[in-house]
Amino acid sequence: MDILNTVSLESNTKIKINFDGGDLSSDAGLLLFKEFLFKIGAVKLINRMFKTNDTAWFRIHKDDANLMQVIYQIISAYFEDDCADELTNEPVMTTILDKDALASQPTLSRFFNRMDEDTLCQLNQITRELRKVIYSIKKPEFMLFDIDSTLLDTYGTQEGEGFNYHYQAHGYHPLLCYDGLTGDLLKAELRDGTMYCGKEADIFMKALLDEFISDFPDMPLFLRGDSGFASPDLYEVLEDKHCKYAIRLKENAKLCELAEDENQALYRATKFNQVDYAVEYGEFMYQAGSWSHPRRVVFKIEKPYEQMIHLYTFIVTTLEMKPYQVIQFYCGRGKMENFIKEGKSGFDFASVSSSSKLVNANRLLLHALAYNLFNWFRRLALAVSMRKQRIDTIRLKLLKIAARVAKSARYKYFKLCSSCPYKREFYETLENIRNLQPQLE
Repeated sequence: MDILNTVSLESNTKIKINFDGGDLSSDAGLLLFKEFLFKIGAVKLINRMFKTNDTAWFRIHKDDANLMQVIYQIISAYFEDDCADELTNEPVMTTILDKDALASQPTLSRFFNRMDEDTLCQLNQITRELRKVIYSIKKPEFMLFDIDSTLLDTYGTQEGEGFNYHYQAHGYHPLLCYDGLTGDLLKAELRDGTMYCGKEADIFMKALLDEFISDFPDMPLFLRGDSGFASPDLYEVLEDKHCKYAIRLKENAKLCELAEDENQALYRATKFNQVDYAVEYGEFMYQAGSWSHPRRVVFKIEKPYEQMIHLYTFIVTTLEMKPYQVIQFYCGRGKMENFIKEGKSGFDFASVSSSSKLVNANRLLLHALAYNLFNWFRRLALAVSMRKQRIDTIRLKLLKIAARVAKSARYKYFKLCSSCPYKREFYETLENIRNLQPQLE
């Protein structure tokens, strides 16, 4: 014991404090995540597919190791590049990366600055290949694309940043597409802050649809989007790729006129009761001036509780369902806001601090990859009692576990906290990982 550096508390002189506890870590739960990545072949895949256009002939910290280090840091909520300097000799991190010391902040900054269009394609391809592995374990019966955009704050002069009138703030305006059932982030694209949410959404979705049609040809495809994506170009792409959709239309006088019969029916139904909620559904064929042909539009007219106004919802769709079923199907996209919120708060999607837009696009995809890896881990391996919990809760309960490292001639032991209240969930998760049977190349 280091007697000289031991101090006593004035509040209780029987309590002694020093820093002679040995090799300790607060992130022992990352060992579970490492085991999961090994099981699905993520480490080998990244080692094989990821390489920056580096002009240096030798580097101590290789590109694939740097990428894995950043992923582990994101999972552990060490979002800032500067955190790498504080984690240099962190025992769990160095063990799972099989290194004597982690890459420093300057090394990671140089690593990010080497990223370009090639690495952007590599990150997309890595996500695609890993998705095939995950679907080999448990393939969804159908794919539900939920498309939306969000704002990532920027500071100072950054390439591509701009004032977005919808959010009334400066930033980037990325386009995101999630699986509406599982929360998987299927595709992300960083865009200028001034770009309208639905602009070039047809190009964005065409590439993603082609990918799914090629990889999973028998999988039914569906899409939901708000009125910002009400574009005839997008409709035609979806129809050409046989993807059924439900996209909201902005209310206008012509649509309201076509729904007038149901509007009058709602007035008659509420004539003697202006307090309770009431609703009418209907549909009609409609062709806007920019559309190549008429399309089915379903609608809902509702009178809110204790109000005398009527609210309209119009959905253009190719779904073969009753109007109220189409409305219910569309309203389910509200869960996407939770997916976006978790991505931004739990995985720091807004970590776009470079002056280069291309580097920031790579940063976004790297954080999206970390998000997907964790989402797959949560869905396929995590203890059943924890699978509905958010990343912050899982970090607190399962990843941030204290451990002491003990070394022998042949082994390294991680002695986890004896009083950890989630030992059962830890072992259950480990057993679930071992029972996975992915199809690897």
